Amino acid sequence: MAGDLPEAVKKEEKEVKVKIIGKTHVKPNKKLGTKHYQLVTFDLPYLAFYYNQKLILYGDNGGEVKFPETVEKLKDGLEMVLEPFHQLAGRLGKDEDGIFRVEYDDDMEGVEVAEAVAEDVGLADLVAEEGTATLKELIPYNGILNLEGLQRPLLAVQITKLKDGIAMGCAFNHAVLDGTATWHFMSSWAEVSRGAQDISVPPFLERTKARNTRVKLDISPPPPQPASANGDSTAPPPKPLKEKVFKFTETAINKIKSKVNSANPPKPDGSTPFSTFQSLSVHIWRHVTQARNLKPEDITVFTVFADCRKRVDPPMPESYFGNLIQAIFTGTAAGLLLMNPAEFGAGVIQKAIVSHDAAAIDQRNKEWESAPKIFEFKDAGMNCVAVGSSPRFKVYEVDFGWGKPESVRSGCNNRFDGMMYLYQGKNGGIDVEISLEEEAMARLEKDKEFVLEI
Repeated sequence: MAGDLPEAVKKEEKEVKVKIIGKTHVKPNKKLGTKHYQLVTFDLPYLAFYYNQKLILYGDNGGEVKFPETVEKLKDGLEMVLEPFHQLAGRLGKDEDGIFRVEYDDDMEGVEVAEAVAEDVGLADLVAEEGTATLKELIPYNGILNLEGLQRPLLAVQITKLKDGIAMGCAFNHAVLDGTATWHFMSSWAEVSRGAQDISVPPFLERTKARNTRVKLDISPPPPQPASANGDSTAPPPKPLKEKVFKFTETAINKIKSKVNSANPPKPDGSTPFSTFQSLSVHIWRHVTQARNLKPEDITVFTVFADCRKRVDPPMPESYFGNLIQAIFTGTAAGLLLMNPAEFGAGVIQKAIVSHDAAAIDQRNKEWESAPKIFEFKDAGMNCVAVGSSPRFKVYEVDFGWGKPESVRSGCNNRFDGMMYLYQGKNGGIDVEISLEEEAMARLEKDKEFVLEI
C-alpha cells in the first residue's frame, strides 16, 4: 500500500527538513449559498483510493520571486478560481437516502493551505530525485483515504520555500475529480493568478448528465490490521518498492513507435497505426514483464485509466468536472507477450482501448451498479502494468506569473507494484514514473534496450 515504505526510505525522509510555518483556509471570494452534487458511478469506486497528490517545482528567478508575496498572490488567485470550482471548497457528505455527494455551503472552511520552509533543500536536488521519499514532506495528506473527505477538505495545498525555488504540493480528493479535471483546475488557477479577470473555460458541473443512477454504498474506513501478541500486525509486510523516473526523448519515442508500426502499415481494411501511447505502453509492458522474470505461462495484465468524456453517449465536454474515467483491462501470457514481436502486445492494447466504446462503458456501469465494488490496488490485475495520468496534460503550462515549472511529479499515494504515471517532458518527450519491486527495478535499470540512449 502507498503508506508503507521500507526502512531505507524512511531514513532518507528524515534528511528533508520541512517546517510548517502557517496554515489557513481559503474560500471562494463570493457567497454561493448551499449546493449539492451527487457522486455518480464514475466517481464512487475511488472512495477507498488515497488523495491524488501532485508536486510542481518552480525556480525563484535568482531570488526575484519573494515567498510572502507569492503565497498571498496564490491565495488571492485561489479565492477567485474557487468560485467556479467551488466543489473543491466543500466536503463529502450523504443525502437523506445515504447517497454520497459533494456538499458546499458558505460556512465551510474551504481549502486547506499550508505554508512551509525547507531552505536547506535545493531545487536541483528535487528535480533530480527519482523516488518519492524526499518529496513526501512537500505534499500534504500522505496516506489519507478519499473517504476521509467526509471530515477533511477536498483539496489541500502546501507551498514550501526552498533554497532557490518554490514547491507547490497539492492533494486532491480522487472521489471528486480525475486527472483531466485536476489539470483544468490548476491551469485555471494559474490563469487568474497571472491577472485574468475570469477563467477562459468554466468547469461543467452537472455530473448526473454523464450518469444518473443513484447507488447507495455502505462503506467505512478499513479496520486496523489484527495484531500479534507483541503488537505487530500479522499481515505480511509488503515487498519494498522502488520508484524511478525514466525520461524518454522525442527521438527515442519516435524510434519505438516506428519499430512497432513497421509491421503494421495502414491497410485497406481500415486498421490504424499504433499511437504514441500504444507504442510506448507496449514497450514498457514488455520490458517490465521481462524484468519481473515471469514464467511463460504467467498472466500479465495491462491496465489504463481511460478518459471517457468523448466515449460516452452523449459525449461530455472536456471541461466536465468529476471523474469520467474507467479502467480498461487486458492481458496475455508473459511468454506470448515476450516471444512475439512488439506489435502483438500493441495490438492487444489497441483492441482493448478501441473496443471500450459507449456500449462497453454502459455495460460496465450497469454491472458495477448491480454489485458495487470499491477499487483496491490488487484489482489492477496480476503482474500488472497500470497507467495513470497522461502526457496530454499541459503540466508545464501551469505558470502562476513567475515562470513555468522545472519539474512535475506525483506523490507517494496510490502507488503499487506496476503503477506508472506519464507526464509530458519539460523539453519534449515523455517522463515515465514507475514503481516496481526492488529486484525487478534493478533489472529494468540495467536493460539498455528499455531507455534508448539517443
